[in-house]
Amino acid sequence: MTGGKAKQRNLKQVCFRAVRTHFDAIGLEGVLGLPTPLIRDLLPHLTICQLDELQPALNQRGISTYSGWIGILLDMCRPEQAVGLHTEEEAKHEVMKWLFTFVFYGFTNPFVKRNLANLNTPSFLWAAAKCLTSFTLLGSPGSHKKLQWLTEEQRPLLNLFEKRMKTVKIVSNPMDLSKKGNQTALYIFHRLADHGVADTVLVHSDCPVLLAWILYGRGTQHVSPELMNLMHARKESGIPQDTSVREGGPSCSSGLVSSASADRDDEATPCKRPKISFVSSEEEKSGVANVVVDPQILCRVFAPCDGPSAGTCPRGQIKHLELNNCRSDSFRVLTDALPTFFCLRSLILHSSWTFTDSDILSLARALRRLSESSRSCLTDLSISALPYAKLMETLLNASSEVKSLHVEIHTVVPYSRLAESDTEELPLEKLTVKVTEVQTDMQLFTSVLRRCPNLTTLHVAGMRLPTGSSQKRLLTTLSESNHHLKILHLEDMKLSDCLPEILNLLKVCKLEELRLNDCRLLEKWRDKEESLRQLVTAVKKVPSLHTLSLAQNRLARNVCILSELFSGSSASLVNRLNISSNFIQPAELLEFADTLRTHRPPHRLTLDLRKNPGDRDPDTWDTALKRLRPFGVVLVEGWVSTHTMADHISNM
Repeated sequence: MTGGKAKQRNLKQVCFRAVRTHFDAIGLEGVLGLPTPLIRDLLPHLTICQLDELQPALNQRGISTYSGWIGILLDMCRPEQAVGLHTEEEAKHEVMKWLFTFVFYGFTNPFVKRNLANLNTPSFLWAAAKCLTSFTLLGSPGSHKKLQWLTEEQRPLLNLFEKRMKTVKIVSNPMDLSKKGNQTALYIFHRLADHGVADTVLVHSDCPVLLAWILYGRGTQHVSPELMNLMHARKESGIPQDTSVREGGPSCSSGLVSSASADRDDEATPCKRPKISFVSSEEEKSGVANVVVDPQILCRVFAPCDGPSAGTCPRGQIKHLELNNCRSDSFRVLTDALPTFFCLRSLILHSSWTFTDSDILSLARALRRLSESSRSCLTDLSISALPYAKLMETLLNASSEVKSLHVEIHTVVPYSRLAESDTEELPLEKLTVKVTEVQTDMQLFTSVLRRCPNLTTLHVAGMRLPTGSSQKRLLTTLSESNHHLKILHLEDMKLSDCLPEILNLLKVCKLEELRLNDCRLLEKWRDKEESLRQLVTAVKKVPSLHTLSLAQNRLARNVCILSELFSGSSASLVNRLNISSNFIQPAELLEFADTLRTHRPPHRLTLDLRKNPGDRDPDTWDTALKRLRPFGVVLVEGWVSTHTMADHISNM
């Protein structure tokens, strides 16, 4: 019998591979005519283009391609990449995002190597591009040919980018904007940000002149002197006087328009275009290149007859800006532009080191000037990292429109006290504070919370207090001042003496998400079972709560009490429960599963069990998982118990 089943499985695999190989001959109708269970088994064996082609018809039959996309993602990435992808479209987008960049720029990984024949095709790039809303511009020398190919043979793909790409991500070392390869990248950015729909820009490069070029004319009135010097260099030449056409191509007036227009009739067909030289014959001999960085001139150079250059180029607005590896010179370009950056809605600043207090104070002054203009749209601000906590309040006082603030605080030197805290109400709705200070100024933090009565989301991580102090004050302030709180995420904090305050907070606030991760909850509870039961009872009385996370709290054998969330007539409506990293042993999980069968959740449950020692007794663990899966989605991840230090830390 066993041998027969093995042969049957092998025969099925052979048939699936045959369908993949001869998909065009079989056709859509042939595949769609298969029984539904067989189609579901077939999905993980199809190529990406085949899966994409089948998806609309399968959806009409009520068949999801989710398993196929997740199978591809697990094959090419680490398992955690698939966590949190709950829909077909989310999984498909993640696959296309990874593979498009790999294939377009010629990067390889084992999955790409195995499937290169099916991926390195115009049809795949076209199918992937139709799924994406973000494009990455690489400024490395190896990427120049790929970008040039996009402006020549693959112009239909660039036209598609214009219509779809909402985000442009620039990854580069400091750029010499006068170099031809970099001018290609500038032109593509111009097409996406000015002629296209892109309004979100992510810059992973510390290049002040590049940042000045990006900001120029796109929402701010500031003009960088360094950029102006570059743009006006040899201004008298304007467009290169000898814009020759290489490879013997015809001139613009001798048929270039008609040939390009014919190619545009079929958007998916690559169109061969003559390569435009940026360098005149005299400049080529002298070695001095003509500087072309003005977007208007770039458009005429790259699309002299039929492109978007007809007439005056539009100027797009940047609404969302993220700067990584931001050093002082780039910081100065930003703060100079910020007071008139009226279209900017969100700003993210990240550096691999801590910003200086002078940098942050100059940013605060720029924010104040922007706010005083009464034309500011900036509502989201994220900065990592501040040198001390007081500057968080300084930034909030400077910008009265900010509703979402994310800061990381890395204390490097003691600070001299600034002005006393303000008491004016703030419009803040979302606040994230991640701290690496040895000791946190709790008074400062609670004063900010009291000024934010409309706060709906709070995430605090790493807050350390002096010996003998407690986080009770934080929780009490939330109960008294922040009644609109819906999402509370406390992480890497000591809350083992705060159970009464947690219970009171659950009574007062209509929380939708509660995450108490790595908070040492059970550490000081004398009767751990009874205290955890009190928490469960309080959670059940919050009908709005749908997400509960108690990860990294060493629940261990006490996990069974959580099954009482779904007991009785007032069962909890929690549908996402995270109990990862709690050193839950297989026998304890099996007991939890059996108890859950008695107290069945009223809806499908997403249960996160990652990083628990299932390999201590694999058979019992697998049995527990089988009993849990009928209740919903179970997230698991491998654990190696030979990592004794990890075991020890989790069981402390």
